[in-house]
Amino acid sequence: MKSKRDALVILSPGFPKNEADTNCIPALQVFVKALKEVCPGLNIIVLTFQYPFSGGRYRWHGNSVISIGGRNKGGLHRIVNWLKVWRTLTKLNKRYRLMGLLSFWLGECALVGSYFARHNKLVHFCWLVGQDVKPGNKYFRLLKPRGDSLIAMSDFLVNQFKKNYGIAPVHVVPFGIDTSQFGQSAAKRNIDILAAGSLISLKQYELFIETVCYLKGFFPGIKAVICGDGPEMGSLRRMAVLLKVEDNVTFTGELPHAKVLALMQQSKIFLHPSNYEGFSTVLSEALYAGAHVVSFCKPMHCEFRHHYVAVSTVDMKDKALKIMNTKKLEHQPVLLYPAQQIAKNVISLFV
Repeated sequence: MKSKRDALVILSPGFPKNEADTNCIPALQVFVKALKEVCPGLNIIVLTFQYPFSGGRYRWHGNSVISIGGRNKGGLHRIVNWLKVWRTLTKLNKRYRLMGLLSFWLGECALVGSYFARHNKLVHFCWLVGQDVKPGNKYFRLLKPRGDSLIAMSDFLVNQFKKNYGIAPVHVVPFGIDTSQFGQSAAKRNIDILAAGSLISLKQYELFIETVCYLKGFFPGIKAVICGDGPEMGSLRRMAVLLKVEDNVTFTGELPHAKVLALMQQSKIFLHPSNYEGFSTVLSEALYAGAHVVSFCKPMHCEFRHHYVAVSTVDMKDKALKIMNTKKLEHQPVLLYPAQQIAKNVISLFV
């Protein structure tokens, strides 16, 4: 009788619809590629609940992807979607020797994954990434997870989860970065201050516009760039006009991930004004790109070179000004967590 192949199933709300779709959860893409690199003989299967919006199976950089195509519909449709996932997992469990399930976010993926794992005596881990750690997550009550089944992306999230739910995640594993995605650094850093991400209220990009306005008082020709798109685009543009920095701020809209990394390598400062982050991968990317990073969030207990944690809006502006005033500002890459090492850390939990 032919022996079953080992397989690891990754459950996620979304995944790229093809290899050209670089903007769909870039950190997850980097992780899956790194996992394949360090475990070339392992059959990695990504089971995605909502996106792509059409159901089906396809290959992505040598990995199997099964799309349920939930299209973010709620109500009865969502429950039907979960049943489809359960049936798919049942088929996979018969075909492969499953090492376990890895769910992204404490949400529907963790709900289905956890119950399926318990029913079939499989290992299951849930990777906590940020918003799912806040108070009021209904899935916590439905799941009642143990601390040793939870992977937190940062020390900050461990503390927040324990504070909000009384349980401390045992494992701390941040997302890693793929250094091969970075080209050669620009000879001259012609962008003074950069921001990148979804233009939503949580990210507080109005503080970026305010900071540019403040810095313009000292550097009239300051050049700033915001990469990304979202519902706040219109209000941010209007704010730039109101504060008379419309000629200083460039809105690029959504860009391919590689272009965002290239802009980081052209920037002196990367400003991340979000009021809540588990451990945003853009921080690691910007540091490796050689930029000096200013943010409100301190993800880990340790300090990172070129990372400045602001305690207030005024402090964020002052830290940015201090960096701008630094003579001969150096831009050596700071590598925090290589993707390959992160992949090894995660796979070690299953073996």
